[in-house]
Parts: sequence; C-alpha cells; structure tokens
Amino acid sequence: MTAGAVEPDEVSPPSTEPRPVVRVGAPTERRNPLSADLDLLSTRDMLRVINDADRRVPAAVAAVLDEIAATVDLAVAALRGGHRVHYFGAGTSGRLGVLDAAELAPTFNSPRGWFCAHLAGGPDAMWQAVEDAEDDDRGGAAEAAECVRAGDLVVGLAASGRTPYVLGALAAARAKGASTVLLCANPEAEAAGSVDVFIGVDSGPEVVTGSTRMKAGTAQKLVLNAFSTAVMVRLGRVYSNLMIDMVATNAKLRGRMISILVEATGCSDEVSRRALAEADGDLKTALVSLVSGAGVPAARAALARSADQVRGALALLAP
Repeated sequence: MTAGAVEPDEVSPPSTEPRPVVRVGAPTERRNPLSADLDLLSTRDMLRVINDADRRVPAAVAAVLDEIAATVDLAVAALRGGHRVHYFGAGTSGRLGVLDAAELAPTFNSPRGWFCAHLAGGPDAMWQAVEDAEDDDRGGAAEAAECVRAGDLVVGLAASGRTPYVLGALAAARAKGASTVLLCANPEAEAAGSVDVFIGVDSGPEVVTGSTRMKAGTAQKLVLNAFSTAVMVRLGRVYSNLMIDMVATNAKLRGRMISILVEATGCSDEVSRRALAEADGDLKTALVSLVSGAGVPAARAALARSADQVRGALALLAP
C-alpha cells in the first residue's frame, strides 16, 4: 500500500447535502451580444471579436485614475510609515495579485515584506482551482486578522466585487485599523461603501460569458501595473524613467545597468562600467557619483543621508 493511501473501508460516502449555489448579477456574468456567434466564426474573426472587446479595457481603466491615485497615496504613506501593502484575492484576481507582488523585488529591489499577496486556497491555488476557497469568508478574515496590522493597506481583488474570502479579509483589516481598497470589475458592487477607496472598472460582459480571466483580468492587471509602478516611483526607486533599484540576476540585466548609467549620465560605456565596478555593483551609488562628480564614498554617504533617494542625494552634493 502506498504511503498516504486510503484503505477502501476508510472512504467516506459522498455527501448528499445540497451544495450552496449563488447566482451573481455582476456585469462580468452577463452575456455579451457581440460574441453570441463566437463558436460559429472563423479563427480570424473570433480573434477579431476578442481583440475588439479588449480595446475597451484601457478606456475603462482611464475612468478610474483618480481612485488609483488615491490608492497609490495610501500605499506610499503606509510603506513610508514602516507598514505593508496586502493583496487579497481568489482565482484569476488573486493570481494577478501574486504576480504583481512577485515582480516588484526583481524590478525595483523592494524590501521583502513590503507587498504581501494572499490567495484563497493557498499556494496550490496558483495552479488549480481549490474548491470553495473563494467562498470562505471566515478564512479570509482569519488570514487578515493574523497578518494585517494597523497602518497597513489592504487591497481586495475580486472581479465580481462580492467574493466572500476577499470581503471577509477587508472587514477584518478594517477592524485592525488598516486602510482598505476594493478593486473589481463591477461598478455596482454593494461593498463599494465599506472600503476607503473603491475602484470599480467597467470592463463589461466577457466575450466568453463569465470568463473573468479575460477583460476583467486584463483590467486588474493594468490597474495593478500602474498602481505598484507609481508607488515605486513615489518611493524614489525610479530616476527619470529608469530602473535604478533593479536586481541584476542575469547577463541581460547586468548589461541593462550599464545602459541605464549611459542614458542617465551621458558618460561612455567604459566610464559607466568603471563607475559601477568602483561602487561594488551598486547602481544608485554609481549614478550619484557620475552625475555629481563626487567620489563613491561621498555618493554612498549622501544616499544614506537622503533615505536612499537619488535626487535627494544629488541635492546634498550640489555645489
């Protein structure tokens, strides 16, 4: 018998209890009349219908820029105060939160723990659906109560705006004294009034009815991209439009560091390579040294005095 296997007489009989059923009235669940004949179209025409629908998403995101900006300000205040940003989501929405949080460290060298992603069903739910996980409001509340602290920012991610796991987490986060945001694809979500900022992106019905990995997911990806990037810019991890806190983990990224120095300073490739070597591979220190004309020790000290902000360090070193 294989370890962990269940003997035949240990198998429980299937439950005869009826499973809970919820019919969701969110726009994401409505039928899209423009794709009613989707299965009858040629492959090229099918792709055109999908692409035409996708074009609506950026405009829908543009309509909620004020709300995204308010969320950025809350996140910057939280992180500057030594607190954290949390994403709570289920299904596609939760996976997009995990993806966004995972990409911030290599792109911006964000400190471990700044962004924490929580996915209904745990890590296994990244690869497969975990039955009933999104319906577990108590699980979401318990997870938030365990890890969220006063002063944190909690962003709930739910295409429909009514996912119990997410709403449970948001309620528990409010009780802990955290700021709360709900990002969804349902401008009519009932939970809009129970959070500090509500971001309801009107991405409309999906090409395949209810498949929120499509337009709703694209909208959430665009919002999260813009949100977390703007937070990193506000926290000084971008100089001009250049990544200056990136982690060079491969040959391409090491080359990008040289390119960034050349672009930012106008120095030659050779001078940039030498400055980076003298700064022990620290891009910010090399950049401040080249732009200010100060030596590496002075550049490093100025960065320390300016909370690692390039423009602040340059101001300190200005004649």
